[in-house]
Amino acid sequence: MLVAFSVTPIGTGSDSVGDAVAEAVRVVRALGLPNRTDAMFTTVEGEWDEVLAVVRAAMLAASRFAPRVSLVLKADERAGASGALAAKVEAVEGRLRER
Repeated sequence: MLVAFSVTPIGTGSDSVGDAVAEAVRVVRALGLPNRTDAMFTTVEGEWDEVLAVVRAAMLAASRFAPRVSLVLKADERAGASGALAAKVEAVEGRLRER
């Protein structure tokens, strides 16, 4: 399954949440599941329980910087699919090249 999520620390006392977000992404990468971070979300690929464990660990990492953390999450589960993190993007890029 793919899970795209974003954590937002609230109540840091600063306009910037970059340190907290960087720590959350560091934790995601250390846990070893396929992942990709862009300007808005981090997407992780794996089995349901392991992906949600990564999301929880990222929230806990961000919570060390703020008393409150907001989570936005979108999940896509497709039985038997693997490698979707790259394959979905490549499918769109292929269609773009066709035109």
